Amino acid sequence: MEPTRVIQRPIITEKATIESAEFNRFTFAVDRLATKTDIKAAVQDLYGVRVTAVATQNRQGKARRNKFGSFQAKRFKRAVVTVHPDDRIELF
Repeated sequence: MEPTRVIQRPIITEKATIESAEFNRFTFAVDRLATKTDIKAAVQDLYGVRVTAVATQNRQGKARRNKFGSFQAKRFKRAVVTVHPDDRIELF
């Protein structure tokens, strides 16, 4: 897979920001078919850092409601990437 197709977007939440500052772990939304080795290779290629570990989660879409009825939110895959202590990723 191409690195730009594997990594869809960074996930910027309060928890992800704290983890990136304190523990050098960064969270990304990734393609659902991507494996840990694909994710590791994509992060190393796109950001030029050394990846030490990758943890993945398959997130289920929540049931949502609006004034027209209910619908199922989209499922996605999340990857938490641990980067070598000497390297940094500048997301913003």
